[in-house]
Amino acid sequence: MTKGPCILTINGGSSSIKFSLNSIVESLEQFIYGAIENIGTNRAKLHYTVALSQQKNSFDVEANHHEQAAHHLISWLECLQDFTSVVAIGHRVVHGMEHTEPELISDDLLYELKKISAFDPDHLPEEIKLIELFKKRYPNIKQMACFDTSFHASMPMNAKLLSIPRRYYDMGIRRYGFHGLSYAYLMEELKNLIGNEAAKSKIILAHLGSGASIAAVKNGKSMDTSMGFTPTSGLPMGTRTGDLDPGVAWYVMQHEKLTPKEFSHLINQESGLLGISETSADMRELMDHKATDSRAAEAIKFFCYQTKKWIGAFAAVLEGLDILVFSGGIGENSPQVRSKICDSLAFLGIELDEVNNMKNETLISTEKSKVKVYVIPTNEEVMIAKLVYDILDKDHQLK
Repeated sequence: MTKGPCILTINGGSSSIKFSLNSIVESLEQFIYGAIENIGTNRAKLHYTVALSQQKNSFDVEANHHEQAAHHLISWLECLQDFTSVVAIGHRVVHGMEHTEPELISDDLLYELKKISAFDPDHLPEEIKLIELFKKRYPNIKQMACFDTSFHASMPMNAKLLSIPRRYYDMGIRRYGFHGLSYAYLMEELKNLIGNEAAKSKIILAHLGSGASIAAVKNGKSMDTSMGFTPTSGLPMGTRTGDLDPGVAWYVMQHEKLTPKEFSHLINQESGLLGISETSADMRELMDHKATDSRAAEAIKFFCYQTKKWIGAFAAVLEGLDILVFSGGIGENSPQVRSKICDSLAFLGIELDEVNNMKNETLISTEKSKVKVYVIPTNEEVMIAKLVYDILDKDHQLK
């Protein structure tokens, strides 16, 4: 596919593995990207896009688990690209604990990640397996960890604290926040759009997808975010609860005699939009059936209400609001959801241009809107590649 050195990025999710190959011959340039999705089902599929031509292709794969999916992906990539040209592999690692910068993956780091894998059982264990698989297959290729929590390391103490005994904070139980790679990318895109104004503005970033969160950013730094100790908290999501009264956890576990593992499955795999609608975790499907299914309509309304509530709260945190950014699968592709969220937020200075909103334009606020509202597609793989590229460049390994 390309001559010269390149960077491979791997972004392991709970049911997917996203990837990209990026040339670094002259500068960083993505030339192919895609994903294996629906891992663990009979609908697993590998799809990819050739960046230059935007040619899209897909085919079915057998992927009963992440390891099998990863073997398929590696074999396919080897047919496309001579792996001797891959100088580094960048991995999205959801939880970084005290690690606030991307770093070379060592045995010590892997040991640390394994110790905290229970913090996020839907992501971390599979991410660790992917790292180990690539290490076994290509022991001489450098692997870098890019932490999703890094973006939020700047949050003040009052945003990090949880109202439980202080000893738990000392054990590492605090608000970390996630979607950090997405937020870092969105901030860079904002700078490209509006220049240095982005660094000085009061900004709310809304990453709305099957996983959903919101971040409050001031002077270029994260001040607060909706996800907390794990990616289950905050906004309701496709299958995750979002914030939940802890008394509900106690009651449900007692009443239904659930083990901790069963309860984790309930709040991470059976709840959110799926739990409320009882039919689907996919916002597109819910929108298609809202007119005839009251539960689908209620799930949409609940999601939009909770998102609006967080926007209001974070406007208070920021002491005002200059910019609102929608991103993620829902945020980028559902104008109806964006409209419902922004409805009644005129008191904050938000006014949508519904024509531009329905067209999915980049700027969807009116000219007289005090708050600029943008739709910006996120790209975690590009951000991972950039972070890895910067490390290699800093260490003079690109010469």
